[in-house]
Amino acid sequence: MSSPGRPWSLSLMFLLRMASEGINCPSRCSCQYLEVNCTGQQLQEFPVDIPLDTRQLILAANNVSYLPAVELSFLADLVYLDCRKNFLGDDLDFAFIGVAKLVYLDLSFNNLTQVTFSTFSHLFSLVVLKISDNPNLVAIEKDAFANNTWLRHLDVSRTGLTFLDTSTIRDLPSLRLLGLSDNLWHCNCSFLDFITWMMESNVHFPDADNITCYTPVGLRALRMPAVEAQLHFSCLTQLYKQDYVFLCLVGFCIFFAGTMAAWLAGACAVIYKVHASNGEEEEEEED
Repeated sequence: MSSPGRPWSLSLMFLLRMASEGINCPSRCSCQYLEVNCTGQQLQEFPVDIPLDTRQLILAANNVSYLPAVELSFLADLVYLDCRKNFLGDDLDFAFIGVAKLVYLDLSFNNLTQVTFSTFSHLFSLVVLKISDNPNLVAIEKDAFANNTWLRHLDVSRTGLTFLDTSTIRDLPSLRLLGLSDNLWHCNCSFLDFITWMMESNVHFPDADNITCYTPVGLRALRMPAVEAQLHFSCLTQLYKQDYVFLCLVGFCIFFAGTMAAWLAGACAVIYKVHASNGEEEEEEED
């Protein structure tokens, strides 16, 4: 006699076998339980027929140039998205609006040129973000990661970045690892604040020996600790044209204020003296 639980176990085994065999799996992709892997399949577009309960989607090493926001929004339970080595560019604003549970996002080795506030603003649960090896990435807006307060690992290595505003990174309370190596950092006085933050923060910088200046020529290939010392000396003692204008204005204001004060004091003294003299003459006439 078969046990009462046997039909249930057979049904479960059948469902698991269906999942393992790739039922309802996108063409040229392999599917396992809650995972879809389309690595290296020469895909030109975002795959269709992805199971709606997918948690992990791997699209690495394809030719995808666009992530459709609508199709992504159907994958509301997605927590892991690997899109490295594709041709994704500047059409990512609002692309992730429907995958708020996303924890891991890899966009390395693509064609990103900028990161704006709208790019990742809806990824409130994001912990790991890799946008390294995007050689055309030249700008990250000041508030680009303002909503990514859980971000713990950020990699912007090997890009075209020359500058990064300190507040962009400093205001990430959970950040523990930051990749900055092999970028084209322009180490001028405007960058001093960021370098000082690097030296004082508790964030770990992997491959720190390759976080060096690219310009100006006099600082090229210097590591950040040495650069900080030089910039502190040159930037904090150097006066620019606007500084001289400011000092001249301050000096003029002080001179003008002093002149006016002296004139008022003299006028008051004359008035007092005249008043005192008139008083004495009146007393003499009364006598």
